[in-house]
Amino acid sequence: MIKVSVVGAKGRMGGNVVGAVNDAADTELALALDAGDDLTRITPENTDVVVEFTVPSVSLDNVLTLIGQGVDVVVGTTGWTDEKLDQVRTALASAPREDQAVFIAPNFAISAVLTDYFAGIAAKYFESAEVVEMHHPNKVDAPSGTAIHTAHTIAEARKAAGLAPVPDATETDGGSRGQVVDGIHVHAVRLRGLNAHEEVLLGNPGEQLVIRSDCFDRGSFMPGVLLAVRNVSSHPGLTIGLDNFLSL
Repeated sequence: MIKVSVVGAKGRMGGNVVGAVNDAADTELALALDAGDDLTRITPENTDVVVEFTVPSVSLDNVLTLIGQGVDVVVGTTGWTDEKLDQVRTALASAPREDQAVFIAPNFAISAVLTDYFAGIAAKYFESAEVVEMHHPNKVDAPSGTAIHTAHTIAEARKAAGLAPVPDATETDGGSRGQVVDGIHVHAVRLRGLNAHEEVLLGNPGEQLVIRSDCFDRGSFMPGVLLAVRNVSSHPGLTIGLDNFLSL
């Protein structure tokens, strides 16, 4: 049995994780902690893997504390920057265990991971590319970490293929063209009734390819969370992206 502690257990995602851990045959819930709780209660004696689902403003400090506690961590909180990731790598370099592991997922939905993967395959064949992400209005970051990751994936594929910059004759946009991530425009929609959705739009003269992921409720993320829990300890260091565990 994998002993799993959940940080952010009273949140919407954290609550679903608690339920998924309790329901799975090979995991058991160790501790369910939330804001204000002492994370040093989590130790290698009571926990094999911690799942951290909180908010971007506290996630880095939580992860650094958990690294110091000597436990492996699966992170679902978004909002990670290169600077924050470097801090995690530095902490792992002096962690209590040489084989300590941290896994960060821009998205736990299998459909979203495959959307990103397929976008990377297709991007080199198209002149134009844009990303549209659509979420519920309670999401605190925009654009989503998933969309930013997809934009980087597309940009890397285009660079490897030697493509020119995406054509765009817009002179002034007033912000309506979205955030530019690595040369790719990313648009964020926040609308009541939505959960988590992403479209990758790829275009050539006379043709268009649309790759879309729709996650209708938070239960869609739980198979990915459990996949990460089962695999994180066999991947020492920092791993980013569920695709690393999907044999793609």
